[in-house]
Amino acid sequence: MIKNLRYLLMALVVFAFSSCEKEEIGSTNTVAVAGEWMVQVDVVDASGDVAYEDPYGLGYVPMLTYNTNADNGKEMYVSDIGNFWLFTVKVPCDVNARTFGSSTPAPNEAYDERGNLYDIDVTVDKGKIIEKGTMSPSGRPVDSIEFYVSFSDDENFPSGYRYYVHGYRRTGLNGGAE
Repeated sequence: MIKNLRYLLMALVVFAFSSCEKEEIGSTNTVAVAGEWMVQVDVVDASGDVAYEDPYGLGYVPMLTYNTNADNGKEMYVSDIGNFWLFTVKVPCDVNARTFGSSTPAPNEAYDERGNLYDIDVTVDKGKIIEKGTMSPSGRPVDSIEFYVSFSDDENFPSGYRYYVHGYRRTGLNGGAE
């Protein structure tokens, strides 16, 4: 009887381990353009020349690019997560070309700390991500990002001026500073 019980127990253990399969974890359709970024914000004039470097003295700030619920690979979100202007906007993207944005303003989807929608229009255009396009502060090759952004309620600079956002993909290494 004990011998039969031992065989049954061994069979159950073998069955339990053989039935475990490693599940493949998929990625979203915008994985090539999604990420956390450390960016600087400058002001450029109508010709694209830098008029003011880091006008608000922010240095590098984190921003995000991420997938939409549709997961169709044709649109993504760009958000400063409240670190610059308080904007979250859905923009068209081309994942294969690693480009994003549109010259058409889009409604802001960001909410302030009291839960109120920050109701402005945001234009994100000429966005691009370059694979291994720059170096991280510690000297590692990382993806670079750049885009232009303007806000319907911006009265800080003359007409035709907009913000030039540029930086690198955060790696999470170097104690989180990168």
